[in-house]
Amino acid sequence: MTEDLQKLRYPIGRFEPPTRIDKDQIEKWINEIEALPDDLRRAVKGLTDTQLDTPYRPGGWTIRQVIHHLPDSHMNSFIRFKWTLTEDRPEIKAYFEDRWAELPDYAVAPVSASLDLLEALHRRWVALLRSLTRRDLDRIFIHPDSGPANLAETIGSYAWHGRHHLAHIREAIRRERWNG
Repeated sequence: MTEDLQKLRYPIGRFEPPTRIDKDQIEKWINEIEALPDDLRRAVKGLTDTQLDTPYRPGGWTIRQVIHHLPDSHMNSFIRFKWTLTEDRPEIKAYFEDRWAELPDYAVAPVSASLDLLEALHRRWVALLRSLTRRDLDRIFIHPDSGPANLAETIGSYAWHGRHHLAHIREAIRRERWNG
């Protein structure tokens, strides 16, 4: 993959968890998850349908697809947290996010529906995340593709995930010079 395509694909780099995840790091990540819905709403405010239907990079999803993907992905994560907190090392279900992005609702649903869903979901998720104890954060689920994961590191990966896709959108807007 060329360096330019790599930068378009991973504008903030790949997620690399710190070797030590402490209370301050968890709080930073939770704050990022909490801020995402407002940050995303501000980023896409005023975009036209044509702009929303523009891929954020060559061969990538459209901005509209990215917006619809975020609550779908984060809803899956919220449910994984619930399973992990109520079951012993549950094997979670993976999903084909690329196939979800091709479903008709990604093309026809207004982005406001996904922005509202993300906002409501993150309010609930953040309330749950802020209630977790160190013991809860150490609980593990099993992903069928990537294996065991603990909740502490998963918080970080989803804070990164939100920033990652927000950067896709912001970079596309900047490159296209849509913000004046």
